[in-house]
Amino acid sequence: MKVVAFNGSARKGGNTSQLLSRVLDELTMLGIETELVELAGTSLPGCIACYRCFKQKNCRCVVENDIVNDCLSKMMEADGILLGSPTYFADVSATMKALIERCGMVSRANDDLLRRKVGAGVVAVRRAGAYQVFNSLNAFFLIGQMIVVGSSYWNIGIGREMGDVVNDEEGMKTMRDLGRNMAWLLHKIKSE
Repeated sequence: MKVVAFNGSARKGGNTSQLLSRVLDELTMLGIETELVELAGTSLPGCIACYRCFKQKNCRCVVENDIVNDCLSKMMEADGILLGSPTYFADVSATMKALIERCGMVSRANDDLLRRKVGAGVVAVRRAGAYQVFNSLNAFFLIGQMIVVGSSYWNIGIGREMGDVVNDEEGMKTMRDLGRNMAWLLHKIKSE
């Protein structure tokens, strides 16, 4: 079993990455292969609404000059998907929004190719707006007929400067519990 996490922050190794890593560490300890994909430094435009993915139905975005098709391949190969974003002006980062738009559109164009995969969103926030980010991430999973796993609180970690989230005791516990719940669910699904 494998879970792939996508960090939509402009900063590699920042708070969003640390929250995702906490979830991935728990998954690894529970016997699940993991991978973290840092989107920072990539140029990732949003969907151009050409609808060629609906015509071609080849599980690919027609825009080939970026990492979206690699990300799609990783999503298709994984049993679980984590999406992480910082809170930028009370919503997901532009990079994460582009990933959601394009992967979501290709998935829908190909009979919901991510259907029944396990998904969870993770949010880094300085102060406010995190719940809107959480909703945006969950909307990607829900419209794609994925199974959203919960935790002991909303999957949010609070911190301003890089590394501050590790001092958010409840946030780090939430990430640990999310990893445990995701692993439990993946093991249950695979045992069926």
